[in-house]
Amino acid sequence: MKTKLFATYNIKGNRSLQLILFILFSTFITSCKKLVTIDPPISSIRTDQVFNADIQAQAAMAGVYTLMINGSSLANNSAEGGFARGLTTIAAGQSADELTFSAPTPYSTNKLTSNLSYYGIGLWSSAYKTIYGANAILEGIAASKSPDLHDNVRTELIAESKFLRAFSYLYLVSLFGDVPKVLTIDFNKTALLPRTPQKEIYDLIIQDLKDAQAVLPSDYSNAPNGQRIIPNKWAATALLARVYLYEGDYANAAAQASAVISNSQYNLVSDPNGVFLKNSKEAIWQLQQDVNITSLGNATVEGSEFIPNTNRHTGIAYDFLPDQFMNSFEPGDKRRQSWVDTTNSTIYGGPRDIFYYPVKYKTGSDNYVTGGAATEYYMVLRLAEQYLIRAEAEYRGVNGGAGAAIADLNVIRKRAGLADLPSSMSSDELLKAVAHERQIELFCEWGHRWFDLRRLGLAHDVLSNTSYKQPWAGDFQFLYPVPITEINIDHFLTQNPGYH
Repeated sequence: MKTKLFATYNIKGNRSLQLILFILFSTFITSCKKLVTIDPPISSIRTDQVFNADIQAQAAMAGVYTLMINGSSLANNSAEGGFARGLTTIAAGQSADELTFSAPTPYSTNKLTSNLSYYGIGLWSSAYKTIYGANAILEGIAASKSPDLHDNVRTELIAESKFLRAFSYLYLVSLFGDVPKVLTIDFNKTALLPRTPQKEIYDLIIQDLKDAQAVLPSDYSNAPNGQRIIPNKWAATALLARVYLYEGDYANAAAQASAVISNSQYNLVSDPNGVFLKNSKEAIWQLQQDVNITSLGNATVEGSEFIPNTNRHTGIAYDFLPDQFMNSFEPGDKRRQSWVDTTNSTIYGGPRDIFYYPVKYKTGSDNYVTGGAATEYYMVLRLAEQYLIRAEAEYRGVNGGAGAAIADLNVIRKRAGLADLPSSMSSDELLKAVAHERQIELFCEWGHRWFDLRRLGLAHDVLSNTSYKQPWAGDFQFLYPVPITEINIDHFLTQNPGYH
């Protein structure tokens, strides 16, 4: 193992503790064989040794971040490596109406079964691995009596761990519904767990985010060189705004979003081409990839996944934007010009000639450099979403109501080069405008469209009338099946209704 695997998260000084990182990282990977039913660590490095000083504890935290974005191998260039490295975007994008594949998949056609959910296994396992890592740090810090693990470091790492646990659980519950609530790494307590009702999971998410929000720094002093790669107070605030929106607590959603919007650290980038650059002013939290990963290099995993790997204008785009989605753009929308590219693959004799594909990230498999300087980091939370959250909450009647909602939508539209929405919109028209701006602004980002279709009550009408999803299998597909491998291990774990 070379320390360069962890180079991207050498947080706050020298963290190249090769042995410690190797043990920690290996433990997070190899001890998660059963996902929820996690085997005890087999390392000879004891917890009290790992958490006996600031630098070791910080190294453990670095291991969790690098697992999320880089996976478990320097050769891993696939988005299928985890929920936080592109798999959520791909699976949920296919399940919705914004992304499809050159050959039909159970996700793009909404024909999932309990045995045909290969993305689901990666989503489930990677999210629980992150939760395991967060819980390991929380328990390690709680058990440590070392005076060399200082209170300020304890407090900050506890907050970061709770943030990551909340973040992971939000995706689990959004994708699978009720999921087991795991708050320990004790194998005896996690081996056989039932599913926990979504309300209890949301309560945990909110409390974890409040705890993180209360103590994380307001700036990026917790990250190397002030980069936006470690969640701070405003990342917790932004995620809280989303959670409150999902829960229908519109007053709190608007309040949290407003707090982020009013913070001078964040601004909408005027040119859509600049939004996804590393440390852009719009970024609230990004994940920094390891540029030494073979066949990925300085590209983000989504840039590598979406951009054709021979030539971006003549190759086959395997994940591409369907015509129905492309027809949703208004004429002159800069997002269409900046975030979508096209390829003519006629010479390859593929399933179609013209493909449209996302290029929110410009570095891909045709122009990456292994070991090269990254110009883009993987965007997780950004300011535009906060305007959209507040607009929807205002539509629901909080703050300035419909007028304020239209004003917030117009902020997003102005950046896109579009005319303002009229102030005389009806309630139905305004709801459609909210959904439309979310669809176009957040397309192919972290499954937003999939989650929006469901919570806004649009999923059945939209998806059951999407041509390539016919015949419609049923609305039970709105939640993914629990991986059958998990059910086979844990007899208390039940399957989502409709799956056989």
